Amino acid sequence: MASLITGYEYDVFISYRQKDNKGNKWVSEFVEALRTELESTFKEEISVYFDVNQQDGLLETHDVDESLKDKLKCLVFIPVISRTYCDPKSFAWEHELKAFVESASHDQFGLKVKLPNGNVASRVLPVRIHDLDASDIKECESVLGGVLRGIEFIYKEPGVNKPLTVDDDEKRNLNNTRYKIQLNKVANAVKEIITGLRTPDQPEKSTLKTPLGKMQSTAKNLKVKILAGFLLLFSLIIVGYLLIHRISKTSGRSEKSIAVLPFHNYSENPMEYMSDGLTDEIINHLYKIKSFDKVVSLSTVMTYKGTVKKMPQIASELKVNYILDGSYKKIGEQVRVNAQLIDPKKDRYLWQQEYDQPFNEIIAIQADIALQIAAQVKAYMTSSERQKIKKTQTVNPEAYNSYIQGRYLWNKRTREGLLKSIEFFEKSVREDPDYSLAYAGLADTYSTLVFWNWLSRDEGFPKAKEFALKAIEIDPDLAEAHAILGDILIWSEWNWNEAVRELKLAIELNPNCAVAHQYFSEFLDIIRNYKEAREQINIALRLDPVSSAFNATSALYYYNEGKFTEAVDECLKLMKINPDFTKNYFVCIFSYMAMGNDSAACTVFQQLLRRDPLTSKYATDIKNLFSQYGMKGVLNWIIQSEGMRPDPSSVSLAWANMAMGNKKESFGWLEKALKEHSTELPRINSYYIFNTVRTDPEFMAIIEKIGLSEFTKKKQDQ
Repeated sequence: MASLITGYEYDVFISYRQKDNKGNKWVSEFVEALRTELESTFKEEISVYFDVNQQDGLLETHDVDESLKDKLKCLVFIPVISRTYCDPKSFAWEHELKAFVESASHDQFGLKVKLPNGNVASRVLPVRIHDLDASDIKECESVLGGVLRGIEFIYKEPGVNKPLTVDDDEKRNLNNTRYKIQLNKVANAVKEIITGLRTPDQPEKSTLKTPLGKMQSTAKNLKVKILAGFLLLFSLIIVGYLLIHRISKTSGRSEKSIAVLPFHNYSENPMEYMSDGLTDEIINHLYKIKSFDKVVSLSTVMTYKGTVKKMPQIASELKVNYILDGSYKKIGEQVRVNAQLIDPKKDRYLWQQEYDQPFNEIIAIQADIALQIAAQVKAYMTSSERQKIKKTQTVNPEAYNSYIQGRYLWNKRTREGLLKSIEFFEKSVREDPDYSLAYAGLADTYSTLVFWNWLSRDEGFPKAKEFALKAIEIDPDLAEAHAILGDILIWSEWNWNEAVRELKLAIELNPNCAVAHQYFSEFLDIIRNYKEAREQINIALRLDPVSSAFNATSALYYYNEGKFTEAVDECLKLMKINPDFTKNYFVCIFSYMAMGNDSAACTVFQQLLRRDPLTSKYATDIKNLFSQYGMKGVLNWIIQSEGMRPDPSSVSLAWANMAMGNKKESFGWLEKALKEHSTELPRINSYYIFNTVRTDPEFMAIIEKIGLSEFTKKKQDQ
């Protein structure tokens, strides 16, 4: 394939050290990803030279294949700058980088190119995959004749300095860079350079009058170089700004973001769990593809079931670039599934297909739909991700049918629904003892029953842990099982380090697992790392914005941070959406009291009591108590009364006593909670109400017994 410009062999030449492509084949994957990105950047086909069998370590005295000299006749030269590339004795350095700089400096364009915006850039576009030593930077700059600039693909954590991969989490990267964004920058930079070369108005070509790296400049030339350096820096800043601005103008939409709307059920005897299960499983498959920035959760898309809203409006509300819509119809033992992938911005189909197959092929259908979506939006998939999706096709159809019935009931989040879901999950396990998702469903159910006080911790948590471990034993890559195990280790066992390991692994396995981000945020809040807790819960909310649990958790974090106005705003918003989510009321009461607005706190407390017929009779009593004795009268009623249902926990009573200024009584209830191994107890380390006693020896002793003193000390040292 020839270059876009006559007289050149290739448009892009990619140079690298062979040892940098060993192991995980970083350079090969980068080249393939760049080719794909260039295809969507240029109207024409771009030619890229990349020698997969490149030699390495040749000395400068070795002969060079004459064909390589022809291949170096390219428009843009991309050196992959690593710690090993900067070696004057290497083949790539001597016979590719230096050779291109020498050749380009004397061809019809010269080494510098005037960009369409008027700035000047080099035809050498470095891609940096490591932080370099000062000596290596100096070596590069001597060859390039200017400051080493380029596009970074460096992943850094404390003690880490490695090439950035598509799987790396930008939140953990000290550089905050994302692989796909950097890839886009390279493609755009290549386009600008080539566009500049195809424009007739070019500066005079530069020539090298002395050996490379030993040029002697006059004062005038030095000023020109400094000016060019400043112009290049300004150009890169402008390009970066335009890229960021362009991204931000897409209504906050991610590059690879999708919502799978609930499938319409047209069966003669509609079984909603089947169509909802189909929707759920396609979403779960898409979760496995890490290159998707956002896959909207089932609970959020279910709010659009039966909607008459247009696709562009739904996409705008969910901030996604793609929507999958479809229908499901069961006729006897046959199923007919229609699926359409939609570009809502242009309101057009990108792909559509009808599956008319036996019912027992439903598992294969949903897997194929997920793979087709990935192909249509050009989502990068590893072979491991592809295998994970295809692996589900071996599941026993009867076990799958029982599992989705269990999930359908579990998603209702009612006591009856949860208890009934256990029956279906257990049936699924009997039908297929190696079905990891069914075990994860059991772990989820028992854990949820404990948190909602519908099952004792001693009965629920051991079973939840047993089933989570069984799911992981069968499928070590099941993120959901690692997430629920991490949550159990936090609240039941107070095993902090192991919990963090499990939760980080869950997020690594599935960055779109919203509950993993929520559970991790809870640990971060407990240790009072409020900044990162906020980041994690925001990710969970981006994936599942309608989740009552996530929104209430977000409000609690605002309260703990002392941001009471934000906490109240969040609580009131959730009360309108889901007035039955009672835990949200407590956060609102806490926040109003912290603001000194006891009247509003009492009003919310009355609203809470009215939610339950068994407590509604106390609403008037509370109002009278508040009128006579203020909020202390209400708190005293909570402490001495059995009017709440369920009865106030030891931690709740400790909180109420602390709010009244009864420090001794509060510590007494905390000691009782410690003996009970209360699930709520770790929260005291972050509850705002306990800020005034954090340095009290009694409080610190409780924190130490919980096992949080190590993290508390770190917080104090910061």
